[in-house]
Order: sequence, then structure tokens, then C-alpha cells
Amino acid sequence: MTAQETAQDTRWFLPHGSTRRGGCDVVVDDSLPGWQHTGLRVVVLDAGQSWSLEEAGWEHLVVPLSGAASVTCSDASGDRHEAQLTGRTSVFAGPTDVAYAPEGSMLTVTGSATRSHIAVCAARVTDKGAAARFRHVAADEVPVELRGAGSCSREVRNFGVPQSLDAVSIIACEVVTPAGNWSSYPPHKHDEEREGIETQLEEIYYFETQVEGAARGLPVAGSGDPVGYQRVYGTTERPIDVFAEVRTGDVVLVPHGWHGPSMAAPGYDLYYLNVMAGPGAQRAWLICDDPSHGWVRQTWAGVAVDPRLPLGGKPA
Repeated sequence: MTAQETAQDTRWFLPHGSTRRGGCDVVVDDSLPGWQHTGLRVVVLDAGQSWSLEEAGWEHLVVPLSGAASVTCSDASGDRHEAQLTGRTSVFAGPTDVAYAPEGSMLTVTGSATRSHIAVCAARVTDKGAAARFRHVAADEVPVELRGAGSCSREVRNFGVPQSLDAVSIIACEVVTPAGNWSSYPPHKHDEEREGIETQLEEIYYFETQVEGAARGLPVAGSGDPVGYQRVYGTTERPIDVFAEVRTGDVVLVPHGWHGPSMAAPGYDLYYLNVMAGPGAQRAWLICDDPSHGWVRQTWAGVAVDPRLPLGGKPA
């Protein structure tokens, strides 16, 4: 890669505050050069404060990061839907309930009781079949998967994957990686349409970090500087090179290429919210491992899952 090409890769790392606008702490949308299919907004709401969005051609998924919220949705047919999202104290405390709003909806989110941090995930709707309907997914309906083993153990909450949520384009989940572990590993990619093997999907990683065990009430020696790391790299034909130090509120975008590992530094737990969508006819998360590293999966046989997991909730 040339020095110019390497320098350009900084556009895929969005530090907290760098995209703040329109009342949102984080804004990722198709106004970013080279970004087309996914979006994310993180809005901070005081009790009773409302925020609204109407975005033709996009469907949305409301995910409380901390606190609670009420959601109202007027869909394209004029039907009105409501959901009271119970939420949670933090992303490390366990799964949350979520609300899905189909394309053509007028969406309003209102903070409840205390200050709330709310993520609104978005995906451009492409023709993948009949339109989906509004849905409130309860926290106890969210499948919780303990993936990997040993130091590659992580907790995956699959509230917005095809097996859990009827939607048109969006695929979303969240991952918690205990301090010192690696997730999103082996490195993998999903940037080509290959029937039954791989789907073409953009991906957003939104991060939060904490001192290890803080959400579980464990004794904490100090506040520290909770930090993690994210790697994205490409091929000779499609180069990309990102190695980002991430903290709460930071975002890494994956337009293409191998991504992983996501690394939780010793002493600090790592969380990320993933939002995916693409132009293909099929809504599916099909990946292929980097052939240089895929063999690592074989080493997990007979190795126990990290006993710190799940940090919250229960495995499906």
C-alpha cells in the first residue's frame, strides 16, 4: 500500500464526538463517502425528552444502551405502534429489549425515568421480499450465545439476526468480550456475494468499555482508562488497513476486508454493537475465515468457555 492509501484508512475509525450532530452523540449514515447500506445514531435523552426520525427507504432497530425509553412508530400504512423498552443499567448488565420499525415509519423515542443512551440502528431496504412489521422483542426472547472457548470466549446477544427478527435488510447483534479475551476471531470477511458461502455486508462496530467486572458489582481498584483494540485489513486487490484503539463511543466501519480480532485489554471488558446490511437479494450473515487463521477454531475442541460468561443473561 502507498502512504496515501494508508492515510486514507483513518476515515474508517470515528472517535467519539467526531460525528456528533443533529442532537446525536454518534451519527453514521450514507453522507459518509463510501458508505451506503447501514446507519447508526446514538442519542442521549433526559427523562421525558423525545427524539424523532423519519427516513424514507430505511428500516430501524432501537436498542437501549443504558436506561429505558418509550417508542412510538407510525408505519407506512398509518398504523400506530407503541413499546415501552425496559432497557438496562449498562451494556454489560445483560440483554435488553429492542424495537423494530419497518421502512416508511415515523419513529419517536422518549427517555424514561432517568437519563438514557439509545442506539438507533438503520439499514437501507432492498428488495428481499415482503415488508416486515413493527415488533417489540423482549429481553428474555433474545438468544444469548456463548461463542468460542478459552481466551477466545465471548457472549453474543442475537436480537436482530435473521433467526430472531423478521426484517428486510438489517442484521444486528451485540458482543461482550471479557477482559483479556479476543473476539471477532478468527478474522473473517463478508464482502462478496457467493451463493451459500458468503454475503456482501457493510458492518458497523460501536464500542463501549469498562473496568473489568464493574457492572457485576465486583471490587474495582481504580477507574483506569478502559480500552480495547480493533483490526481490519484487506487484500492486494481491495486494500484497507485499520488498527484502532477504541473506547466508549468510538466506531469502526468495515466497508470490506478481513476484520478481527476485537481485543479486550487485560483489566477492561469490551462491548460492541454490530449493524450489518448489504445489496444482496438474501438477508443472511454468511462469512468466510481468513485461511491463514481459520485453523484456530480447531484448537477450541475440549476447551471450556470462559467461566466469567455470561456477564448478563443466560445462554440460549
